[in-house]
Amino acid sequence: MIFEGLPGTPTAEELEDQAFSRAARAGRAKSGTDAQLSMLQTAANVISDNLENVVRGWPDFDRIDPFYYELADAVLAGEGIGERTEDAAPGVDALRESLAQVTWASRKAGDLREEYQPRVHGGGDAARKHRKQAFARLADVVEQVDDDLTVIREAREALRDLPDLDPGEPAIVVAGYPNVGKSSFVNAVTRARNETASYPFTTTGIGVGHLERDHLRYQVVDTPGLLDRPAEERNAIETQAVSALSHLADCVLVFVDASESCGYPLADQLALRDDLAGTFEVPVLTVGAKADLSRDVEADAYCSVTEDEGLEELVDAAVEAIGAEPELPFDG
Repeated sequence: MIFEGLPGTPTAEELEDQAFSRAARAGRAKSGTDAQLSMLQTAANVISDNLENVVRGWPDFDRIDPFYYELADAVLAGEGIGERTEDAAPGVDALRESLAQVTWASRKAGDLREEYQPRVHGGGDAARKHRKQAFARLADVVEQVDDDLTVIREAREALRDLPDLDPGEPAIVVAGYPNVGKSSFVNAVTRARNETASYPFTTTGIGVGHLERDHLRYQVVDTPGLLDRPAEERNAIETQAVSALSHLADCVLVFVDASESCGYPLADQLALRDDLAGTFEVPVLTVGAKADLSRDVEADAYCSVTEDEGLEELVDAAVEAIGAEPELPFDG
């Protein structure tokens, strides 16, 4: 997962305390001008290095897979991360701006070290005065990016625990109105080895299961609260999350309940199917779910989780629609 292992981010106060306490220890080990120089260099280095490490641990958003970019943008926007004013939109752009500001602060700390070293090196009574001036300016630089450090810290918390969705693995996305048997199917075919995680754009957790066919691992993604209603009923964040899934999906299974025991008219379910077929540029298969109750719908496959019927055939149909092939070892 691309957002695993993101670096911790200190507050401005924590970074200042660390930098100046280490500088004080460095100064006690020397005397005179050497002590003042050592304090300056230590404080500036601690601030510059820590801020650089915060930024360096994040992926380059210009190069990551579009799925990750749009998913991160939807998650951060859903949490309101980076929203400082009415005109500032939360999301990846706000995070990138904060990362840029912290990069500036890291470089500025290095510039201040270079600026004040010759002044402190001049010695005499002025050495301590210049070192104190440098400390004040270093503290001001750190405090200027305190809000940015908060944005980065909150973004890390929001993104690091996302479930293991891998754009490099074939993905079967399961969609349909509530109570049509989507989650039961995912649990059944993945033997309940699925992960769930709550996203800001849905009140229930998106489920991710895995299965294997012909030496290939497939992701099976359940989408409650997201792909269970027409596009016009989704908010902007949900729409963006659907866009992210469109980059991930290699096949979409739309479950429809012809018996209407789910509580939704069949016509509405088929309208959702048509909406999704226009959203995803991959095979979209209609699945007659709860086939033990009714098969009164034209579908690409039929299944019943309660009767354990048609499940493997449905998986086979999805795998065939995807048409992925295992990578063979290079034979030179």
